[in-house]
Amino acid sequence: MSSTQPALGAIRLAWWREALERLDSAPAPAEPRLQAVARQLLPKGVTGRLLAEMEDGYAALLDDEIDADRVAAGGAALFRAAALLLDGDAPLLEKAGEIFAVATAARRGLMAIPADLDLRDLEGRRVPRRLRPLTALARLAARDVKHAPALEPEASPARAVALVSHKLFGTIA
Repeated sequence: MSSTQPALGAIRLAWWREALERLDSAPAPAEPRLQAVARQLLPKGVTGRLLAEMEDGYAALLDDEIDADRVAAGGAALFRAAALLLDGDAPLLEKAGEIFAVATAARRGLMAIPADLDLRDLEGRRVPRRLRPLTALARLAARDVKHAPALEPEASPARAVALVSHKLFGTIA
C-alpha cells in the first residue's frame, strides 16, 4: 500500500487494522488478502490482533515527527508474527524486528537512526538456521545501526559478507 497523502494513508491503515482485528471473531470478507490471512495464518496461531499491531508502526511513518519507538514496535509485531510461523524465540525476534523497522525507515530517508538504539540484546546470540532468512534482514539493519548516521550502499561487498557470515554463523550483532 502506498499513499501520497498522509491523511488518506492513515485512513487506509486504520481500515486494515480494524479488518485484521475482526478476523479473530468473524469470517474474512470478500477481500483476497484477508481471506489468505484467514486461510494461511490464523490456523498457525497468528491472530488478526497480532497482525493489526503492525499498523501503528506504519502509521508513525506518516507523521511529521516520526516516533522511533512506534516504528520499532511495529517491527517487533512483524517479527513476533514470524516467530509464530517459524517456531522461533519471540523475544529475540522482537528485538531483531525493532532494529529492522527503524533501520529500514532510516534507509528510506524517513528518519535518523536514534543514537540510543541498543543492540546488546542481540550481541553474541546465535539464531537457529530455520530463522536466518528472516534474521538476515536484522543483520543488515544492525550494520546500519553500528555505522549510523552513515549508511552503506545497499549492494556493497561488506553487506554481502555480512549476509554470508549470518548464514554461516547465525549472529545478528
